[in-house]
Amino acid sequence: MRATRRLAAILAADVAGYSRLMAADEDGTLARLKDLRADPIDVKIGQFHGNVVGSAGDSLLVEFASAVDAVQCAVELQARLAERNGETPEDCRMTFRMGVNLGDVIADEGTIYGDGVNVASRLEKLAEPGSVVVARSIHEQVKGKLPYAFTDMGEHTVHNIPEPVRAYRVTRGETMAAQATNLPIGPQPTLPDKPSLAVLPFTNMSGDPEQEYFSDGITEDIITELSRFKSLFVIARNSSFTFKGQAADVKEVGQKLGVAYIVEGSIRKVGSRVRVTAQLIEAESGNHIWAERYDRDLEDIFAVQDELVHEIAAAVPGQINLVATQRARRRPAENLTAYDLLLRGEWLLNQEGWGSHGARELFEKAIEMDTQCARAYTRLAVFHAYSVFAHGTSGDKAVQLARSLSEKALEIDPTDPAVHACAASAYIICGEHDLAQHHIKRAIDLNPNDFLVMFNAAVVLNYLGNHEIGLEWADELARRDPIAAEVSREIHFDIHYMAQRYKDAIAMFRGWRNPPAHMYAELAAAYAQNGQPDAARDALEIYRRGLPKGYDIAAVCRAQARICARQEDGDHWLEGFRKAGLDV
Repeated sequence: MRATRRLAAILAADVAGYSRLMAADEDGTLARLKDLRADPIDVKIGQFHGNVVGSAGDSLLVEFASAVDAVQCAVELQARLAERNGETPEDCRMTFRMGVNLGDVIADEGTIYGDGVNVASRLEKLAEPGSVVVARSIHEQVKGKLPYAFTDMGEHTVHNIPEPVRAYRVTRGETMAAQATNLPIGPQPTLPDKPSLAVLPFTNMSGDPEQEYFSDGITEDIITELSRFKSLFVIARNSSFTFKGQAADVKEVGQKLGVAYIVEGSIRKVGSRVRVTAQLIEAESGNHIWAERYDRDLEDIFAVQDELVHEIAAAVPGQINLVATQRARRRPAENLTAYDLLLRGEWLLNQEGWGSHGARELFEKAIEMDTQCARAYTRLAVFHAYSVFAHGTSGDKAVQLARSLSEKALEIDPTDPAVHACAASAYIICGEHDLAQHHIKRAIDLNPNDFLVMFNAAVVLNYLGNHEIGLEWADELARRDPIAAEVSREIHFDIHYMAQRYKDAIAMFRGWRNPPAHMYAELAAAYAQNGQPDAARDALEIYRRGLPKGYDIAAVCRAQARICARQEDGDHWLEGFRKAGLDV
């Protein structure tokens, strides 16, 4: 018989824990499997016009001409198997996992082959015992045609399949109706001004109830860590956990909890390995903003839990901030809030650096609109402190203004880690080393995952003399947020120069898309220290051409030295400037 191709709906199923059942009672397990095959499995397959094209041991491969028939068969079969299991002792129960895919198959000698079959098998492995998982191709064919709920599980990279596979978990409509009675009731809360999110309980997909504590522990720790971000409104654990074990629609969850974003995920533990998937979803649209998969060895389960929580809690706020910033930039000027103005100003800082007058104006407008916007005060404080370098302004006046703005921000919100972090940078530029050290330590204690904490820790610790620790913070910042890699080039450059790694500093500068003009003096110092006088002279020429009128070069170079807490670091800067040809 010649092989032929056709489009088919493929159902793949196997028995969860089959090896354990066989080891405990081989004859009894085979007898129960044979009994279940006769009824309900073969009965249901026949009812929905399926054709068994493969059955080896505990696995089953069934072909259907209709996607609707395949899904309905799988869901009703799981319900019937659950009823049968109710009559069986718990340690002898036979529970199936099922995956359904729609794809092109090759039919040959009574069976089928191809990627369509392979994807169905991989989906089956994603399914929890007693559940059904379908591919996007199936979901698109059956949505609205069956009384079932489909929970988006995100994209999954599966073995031997080149493209990620989007999977959906299927729940019977009757079950959804029953669960709805347990959902929070009452008027829907309004969205707060700042980004809001809920972390739903991560799903334990290990097939082992004892692993439930691991899933719940990760969820609770993520909620705790995200709650440390003062820029976010995070729903408390008790409210999030009302949705545990439910296949609730993310839009409904968002409406009931009054949040704009949902974090959800799953945990699968096999032997000494664990796979955790996490995704960030916009509640209103259901759009996936971010998704990640983490594979770890479980040598120390608590260390792994801490690491995973740290990774996820560090990634989510940056993704939310990116979306919020894009919206703020598109919003008409007449509809801007203080928070929108703050986001626009921070975006400009990323584009133009701390010397951006446009960013300063936006921060000032944010304060006019909301006099309690602590972050806007600290952003202004750093702007004025940094203006000594960016604009060559009067040092005493800028320093005094930076101090008063920092004090105002700390008075408004002494619990915001980003406020402490920015205040620390303002103080270090002002030469207030003890205050800078106090506030950066406080910021790290409050939230080491905050973008602003990481950035300012790199700046402050470097100028306090802890170059290598500052470099670790700068590297971590660039690793966690690729957008920040460009922003962090200045501090990377300064760290390498101060650690006397001149080649590294020069290489960092060369990759900089739009370095501010005053940084060419530092580049000239690096070239001079590296024994490249011609390159130093060229950098100095660019430096002088780019400076505004009235810029006091000597005063600014001396201010660079005063930032350093250690005398030798300050002398090192002055030495480099002099070698480059500056009279300081």
